[in-house]
Amino acid sequence: MTARIEKAVVSGVFSLDGQDFDVDNNVWLVGDDDEVVVIDAPHRVEPIVEAIGGRRVKAVLLTHGHNDHITAAVDLREAVDAPVWLHPADTMLWRMVHPVALPDGELADLMRFTVAGTTLTALHTPGHSPGSTSLHAADLGAVFTGDTLFCGGPGATGRSFSDHPTILGSIRARLLTLHGDTVVHTGHGDDTTITAETANIA
Repeated sequence: MTARIEKAVVSGVFSLDGQDFDVDNNVWLVGDDDEVVVIDAPHRVEPIVEAIGGRRVKAVLLTHGHNDHITAAVDLREAVDAPVWLHPADTMLWRMVHPVALPDGELADLMRFTVAGTTLTALHTPGHSPGSTSLHAADLGAVFTGDTLFCGGPGATGRSFSDHPTILGSIRARLLTLHGDTVVHTGHGDDTTITAETANIA
């Protein structure tokens, strides 16, 4: 197994429902010295391109359509010539940020992406947004949850297009069923594990 997980943090502003919040976003890269998959494209393209470091990008996978996860997606696509994937249920959020450009592919439940000998499996986990999707790297003992599951519990559901019972259902059915030692790599903040978060889900 040659694949590894790397993280870059990009700071910017999350905007929705007429309010703005300063946030630090995690960008995850899964791959090796030659090729990577990028998970989320927040705020500014330059630090993401720097983290890629000239490697071939096989795909840009967006965990959901909130602006702080997709603002740099179109610029990143142009910079590294890689397709951008987003679940179609978040198209309305995408269009708020990119009214003309479109994603290249529709991210669907159980879709698989292979990079550096490992596989990422998409798990549709709606609630934070209708199209929220987690990415499970079973070979690496990891899951990338975007804003669905954080260190400390579920993601926020107080904004438009979100729903608390739905996010709890997604976490229970799709994430807490993963092996307890699975490391949860989140969209913001620190890592956690499935076992640690089981106690935080009401």
